[in-house]
Amino acid sequence: MNPDSLRHDPFAAVRISEFRNLMFGRFCFIMGLRMMGTLVGWWIYNLTNAPFAIGLIGLSEVIPAVSLALYAGHVIDMSEKRKLLLRGVILYLTAACCLLFISTSFTAQHLSNHWIALCIYAAVFCTGIIRSFTGPVFNVMVAQIVPKSSLQNATTWSQGTWLSASVTGHAIGGFLIAALGNTGTLTCIVSLIIIAFGFLFQLKKKSALNKSGEKKTLESVKEGIRFVIKTKEVLGALTLDLFAVLFGGAVAMVPVYARDILQVGAEGFGLLNGAADIGSIIIVVLLTLTPLKKQQGKKLFFAVAGFGICIITFALSKIFLLSFIALMVSGMLDGVSVVIRGTIMQLKTPDHMRGRVMSVNSMFINSSNELGQFESGIAAKIMGVIPSVVFGGCMTLLVVGTTWFKAPSLRKMEY
Repeated sequence: MNPDSLRHDPFAAVRISEFRNLMFGRFCFIMGLRMMGTLVGWWIYNLTNAPFAIGLIGLSEVIPAVSLALYAGHVIDMSEKRKLLLRGVILYLTAACCLLFISTSFTAQHLSNHWIALCIYAAVFCTGIIRSFTGPVFNVMVAQIVPKSSLQNATTWSQGTWLSASVTGHAIGGFLIAALGNTGTLTCIVSLIIIAFGFLFQLKKKSALNKSGEKKTLESVKEGIRFVIKTKEVLGALTLDLFAVLFGGAVAMVPVYARDILQVGAEGFGLLNGAADIGSIIIVVLLTLTPLKKQQGKKLFFAVAGFGICIITFALSKIFLLSFIALMVSGMLDGVSVVIRGTIMQLKTPDHMRGRVMSVNSMFINSSNELGQFESGIAAKIMGVIPSVVFGGCMTLLVVGTTWFKAPSLRKMEY
C-alpha cells in the first residue's frame, strides 16, 4: 500500500501488530487507572465528607508530576523506551497493591479515617512520580512504531484508545464500587494492570533516538522548552487547553453532585463520571473514519467554547438526564480538542525530541486535570459547589476569547 493510500486508510495504524499490542496494553492500563481515580474520589469523599478533600487528591498527584516532568522528558529521550514503560507499569501495580491493602478490614480496624485518607494521598503522590515518566512514553512509542504517513491516523486511534479506556474505567468503576466495595474494585484494578503488562511486554526494544548522550541534563531540558516556545501552534494549543481544563474541571465535583445534589448514588456517580468520556469516544470514532480536513485551528476554539457552555449547563442542572447530556456533549467537544492538539504535537515534533516535548505536553495537559481538581475544591469551599462550577465554565469562555486574539497562528492553522 503506497503512502497516499495509507494516509486515507482509517485502519492503517491498527494493521501493524506491534501498534495493536501497544493499544491493547494502553487500554487495560488506562482503564485500571481511571477505575482507581474514580474509586479514590468516592473513597476520600466518604471518609471526609469534604469537597475540598477531593481537590487535595489532584494536588497530591500534580506536585510530583509537574516537578519531575521536564527531567522525565530528558530521561525518556535518552532511554530505551520499552524497559522504561514496563518499569512504570510495575511501579503502578505496586501502588495499586498498597491501596488494596489500605482498603481491607484489617487496616480499618487499626487506623482512623484520617490516617487512611493520609495513606491514600501518599499512594496518589507516588503515582504522580511514576506518571511523569510513564505517561509521555506511550505517545513517544506511537511515533517509533508507526510510519510517518500513518501518524495522524495512529494519533487518532491512540486518543480513541485512551478515551474508550477512560469511559469504561469510570463507568464500570462506579458499578464495581456499588457491587464489590473498595477492596473488590481494587482487586479488579490490579488484575487489569497485570494484563496490560502482558501486552506491553511483547513490544520490541525502542532505543534512544537522541544521539547527544553527552549533553547535560539542564541543556537538554532547555532545548525541549525552547522548541515548544518557538513553535507557536504547539504553544497556543497547549495554553488554550491548560486554562480551559483548569477552570472547567467540573468532573472533580461529580461525587458531590451524585450524592448530595442529584442524589443518584454510586451507580449514578459512575454514569456521570463516564458521561464526558462516552461523548469523547463517540466523536473520536467519527473523526477516525472521517478526519477533519480543514480549518482545524478554528474548530479547536469553537470546541473549547462549547465545552465551557456545557460546564455551565451541568452546574445549574437539577435533572440527572440533563446533567448526563451536558457532560456527554462536553466530552464530544473535548474529544475534538484532544484529537487536534494530539495531531499537532505528533506532526510538529522531531523524533529525537519527542520525550521532552511530550513531557512539556504532560505538564500542560495531564497535570491541568489535577490542578483543575484542586482549583475546583478550593472554589467549592469558598463559593459553594454550584457557583464554583458556573465560575469555571465562565472562565473557560474568557480563556477562549483571549486566546482567539492572542494566538492568530493557531486560529488560522490547518494540517
